[in-house]
Amino acid sequence: MGVNPRRDSGAAAADPVQRRRMLAWLSSVGLFGSAVLSAFSNFVFIKPRATYGTPQRFSIGKPDDYPAGTRIAMEARRICVVREGDKIAAISTTCTHLGCIVGLSETGFACPCHGSRFDTDGHVTGGPAPRALPWYQVTLAPNGEIEVDKDAEVEPGSYLSV
Repeated sequence: MGVNPRRDSGAAAADPVQRRRMLAWLSSVGLFGSAVLSAFSNFVFIKPRATYGTPQRFSIGKPDDYPAGTRIAMEARRICVVREGDKIAAISTTCTHLGCIVGLSETGFACPCHGSRFDTDGHVTGGPAPRALPWYQVTLAPNGEIEVDKDAEVEPGSYLSV
């Protein structure tokens, strides 16, 4: 008859329990570690290192380029420059419904995609658009040119006196 080491040693009898406990602990640490690493890797790669596109702060010319009482749409910049007397403003021409470029109409702005309508101040007058067109901050640079900052939204009716 052979010797069974499991029955001969008291320490060996507790060994499977300790081994299970150790494996459970290592599994827990491994799962926690992989969760932390995956969360960290998501944060690292969510925001790109470089941003592409047109600058959000740009010059649109001198005040004299815009006669009083005009509304001029700049499709490339997605803004409409409004001049009333000695005041100038910039209103977004991106529809607040799904991002289509709105066009000028006799009563304000009209979206060709889904029929949203806006008055001359950009307030919704019809259609599925959920909110008014944003107004952007307009400043006068030291060189006398008008600058629009699309990162800085202002209250509708906020004009720059020129």
